[in-house]
Amino acid sequence: MTTTTHLLRRRRFLPLFCTQLLNAFNDNLYKTAMVLFVVYQVYNDESTEAIFSAVASGLFILPFFILSALAGQLADMRDKAAIIRTVKMCEIGLMLIGATGLFLAWRGIAVDSFAIPLLMFALFLTGVQSTFLGPIKYAILPQHLKKDEVLAGTGLVEAGTYIAILLGTILAGWIPVEWAAGGIIVTSLIGYLSSRQIPSAPPLGKVEKLDWHIIRASVALIKNTMHDRQIFYAILSISFFWTIGAVLFIQFPPLAKNTLMASKEVASLFLVIFSIGVAIGSVSVNKLLKGKVSARYSPVSVIAMGAFVVAFYLVCRMWQADQPTELLNVTEFVAWPLAAVILLCLLGIAVAGGMFVVPLYAFLTTRCAPDEAARTIAANNIVNSGAMVVGSLLAIGLSALGVPVVEQVLLSAGMCLVSAWLGKRLHNAELEHAEAAV
Repeated sequence: MTTTTHLLRRRRFLPLFCTQLLNAFNDNLYKTAMVLFVVYQVYNDESTEAIFSAVASGLFILPFFILSALAGQLADMRDKAAIIRTVKMCEIGLMLIGATGLFLAWRGIAVDSFAIPLLMFALFLTGVQSTFLGPIKYAILPQHLKKDEVLAGTGLVEAGTYIAILLGTILAGWIPVEWAAGGIIVTSLIGYLSSRQIPSAPPLGKVEKLDWHIIRASVALIKNTMHDRQIFYAILSISFFWTIGAVLFIQFPPLAKNTLMASKEVASLFLVIFSIGVAIGSVSVNKLLKGKVSARYSPVSVIAMGAFVVAFYLVCRMWQADQPTELLNVTEFVAWPLAAVILLCLLGIAVAGGMFVVPLYAFLTTRCAPDEAARTIAANNIVNSGAMVVGSLLAIGLSALGVPVVEQVLLSAGMCLVSAWLGKRLHNAELEHAEAAV
């Protein structure tokens, strides 16, 4: 029996895995249904669509920047399983708000004045929910798993997350928006029931008083976490990776519609391919590393990712030379010249990205003290979200200046070089630590 199969049969892992999977599924069913509906049914201008996509991404990310310090403190000072159950109960309410916005937009009732602001508000609340779950889903693993199971567990959580993203994205692109409104409510109810099966995970260290001053707590959290060089470079590397991911996800819907002349089902297919690739990369790197937490393959992985991004850009430019005149459905798109190359480029980007980022998350939970794991993840989320907000603002600025979305793809390729440099610095710090320990 493999470690993966073994974990999936254990109550100390399976309920958490299912709860996280359902959470990721619901987030992406809602977020993708909202973005695709607005981009394809409400707006009809590439610049406006790109700005909307960037604002939506920024609103989802913003709570991570504001509330991660508090989330990290709560996760280390309170029972992690109890926090998960509370957050999942709140999800039911926020999905009712999101479902109302989707229903009103579908019926064409006060779309610009009320429905879209309501959708954005629900998306912000979804970000708040994910902010409080983020530190826990990784920090709880070393508490419930054995040391040689942590990397496999991290890989499973990442792979499961992206499979859930895949399923949510597929449904969002293919089912009517009114069905999506009902689906997010049902999924939130099932997710809450799953969370009730997670075993207790009480605080491991001294229970300290919570600091409710958001700015002071955030600064202190980052300062106390980043003194370890391995954690420092892991956080910076992850931040640049998710900045790249944020920019790519912002670009996909308007790029699919206006550059590739693809329907919303094809835009959904792009996100599906991306999710499959990250899941493949997450599992593959665990096989290559044989359970050892290491950044050995991170630099070459992200360089490969950048190469695939450049290839994707070049194929998009070639596509424009023979651009369709009407939106293509999935069958028409797949039959179009260069479609297979487009999809292979996306798959390559995602596989390389998954191989890059998964070991870095394992670094965060294994290189820090067990009673500080959640706060380490929270510090990571603050830096990540700050970088992603900057990426979103940059995308908004470029779109406002009239830079075509396809040209913005090169921004992601350039950021891959920075991530590779940071990954190399992390691996060097890892080697120096190993030598000092001998």
